[in-house]
Amino acid sequence: MTKTKKLMNSPETIIPEMIEGMLGAHSDILTSFGATGRVLVAIDGPRDGKVGIVVGGGSGHEPAFSGYVGRGLADASAIGNVFASPSPEPILEATRAANGGAGVLYLYGNYSGDVMNFDMAAEDAKREGIEVRSIPVTDDVASASSERIGDRRGIAGDFFVFKIAGAAADRMQTLDEVEAVTRKANRLTATMGVALGACSLPQTLKPNFEIGDDQMEIGMGVHGEPGIRRAAVETADEVTAELMEHIQGELKLTKGDKVALLVNGLGSTSPMELYLLHRRAKMILDDLGVSIHKSFVGEYVTSLEMAGASITLLKLDDELTSLLDHPCLTSVLRVGTPPAPASQEAADRLKRIAAAQPVATKAQAASSAGVDGEGDLTAEIFAEMIRKVSFAIEDRADWLSELDGVIGDGDHGVTMGIGWRAVRAEIAEIGADESIGDICNRIAKAFLDAVGASSGPLYASAFLRAGETTGGRHRLDAAGLVAFLEGASNGIRERGKSEPGDKTMVDAWVPAVEQAQKALAEGGDLVDCLRAAAAGAERGMKATANIAARRGRSAKLGERSLGHIDPGSASTFLMIDAMRQSFETQTLDPVSRAQRLTRVS
Repeated sequence: MTKTKKLMNSPETIIPEMIEGMLGAHSDILTSFGATGRVLVAIDGPRDGKVGIVVGGGSGHEPAFSGYVGRGLADASAIGNVFASPSPEPILEATRAANGGAGVLYLYGNYSGDVMNFDMAAEDAKREGIEVRSIPVTDDVASASSERIGDRRGIAGDFFVFKIAGAAADRMQTLDEVEAVTRKANRLTATMGVALGACSLPQTLKPNFEIGDDQMEIGMGVHGEPGIRRAAVETADEVTAELMEHIQGELKLTKGDKVALLVNGLGSTSPMELYLLHRRAKMILDDLGVSIHKSFVGEYVTSLEMAGASITLLKLDDELTSLLDHPCLTSVLRVGTPPAPASQEAADRLKRIAAAQPVATKAQAASSAGVDGEGDLTAEIFAEMIRKVSFAIEDRADWLSELDGVIGDGDHGVTMGIGWRAVRAEIAEIGADESIGDICNRIAKAFLDAVGASSGPLYASAFLRAGETTGGRHRLDAAGLVAFLEGASNGIRERGKSEPGDKTMVDAWVPAVEQAQKALAEGGDLVDCLRAAAAGAERGMKATANIAARRGRSAKLGERSLGHIDPGSASTFLMIDAMRQSFETQTLDPVSRAQRLTRVS
């Protein structure tokens, strides 16, 4: 596969250096906030008595999301890794910065990782006394039927939904009012896209999907998720007609209606091509007797260097028209003339909030002294097992990303590698008196802070629940191990709201737990239970190839996901098997390992 090229210093520094560049270029509009370095705030945005607007998502979609931070639009943005949701901590920092005492509205694309991370941040904000409402944007008509609108992805329609929400908040409307009009805008926004060529992640420099030189894909997602059909490249007019047909099927426009039109480039499509799409879209609307109140043509929600474009329509009424025309000033969008800035007052306000922020600390040991427990799985052995997991995931990161490239966005290996490297660094700081539960708390925080995406909340919930089962013990026996695995599985099921048969990591976790429970019931020891768990996870992983996705990002594919292993279940198998290998290496001599029989039916 051909390697791509990017102007960067290193994949590890590309996000912080991008943020530094944005701050340097737009210092009159943006400032940073918080300890994570992943939050940008409008210098002249948040103020007392105003509903705060917090947006966010993965990097690689610029100018979304931070490009829409400014007076009259979003107050703050939380920035994730490439194609990965921000973790709860920067979202919470953005919430504090945007909070003016009137509540905060979260806006983000409807992807499982974003939903989970923003939900976790909202839970934290509630504990701090901040009222939060959330609206996932669902404009992509290709990703689900109108009967399943709640399953649709959020793509370029983010632009219109953010604009309406920001204007309503800037007019000092109440949280209920801002939420209501934003939900209306979301209902009346529809997008359809076409991809002509792949994008590539900075970490891999490989196209994240394959498409023929003479092919296009209608309905492809902004992370490279497959669309509704692939065919030979057609003319600009033919493509536009098909995109508009799908949008019209959703909005049911009639003579006399009024719309806002966005023709959006995905990263490497020339303005020349975009104007051809706009030309034909306007002709179609003219034939319907539908007027265009305002057009936007350019790059508004991109997908790294993906070739292609999307068309978005917002069906307008008087209220939405007025809010669309409301003045705003961000780094990429200026509408009308915003009021005179109160920058010093705003800067002073942010300083006060920053001074009152809780100090972020490393995960520390809980009160576990004096609780030893029984069994050969000690805290020291457990920590080494986790180190082994981190190396195993890194070794197979390319394989995980290849699996994900078929039915997702191709970043699963990258994301898991980032998370487990952070865990390995955290494990290095474990104290001698820490229990297995303490170590689990460290793992959860390190993974969540490093990753975001869907894996962050899922594995954080897994290790928090698993740690709770240990009761502060420093040792686990076979029964304790099985309870640990069951706790991890339950944490993932509850956070992700997934069950076996949904084609997610749960399809590997559940059989792993079931087989470990069976081995325990048959009198198995720690080695037997770990071997049974690994075997169950492997069978569950392979079985996902015969399952049509119902949850997660690949759920948009349904039957098209058949024949492909779920990448989350694959990383689950790698994790459990690495734990098994490490435990055996630490506790059994080579001869004993060879002689042991696996008690798995």
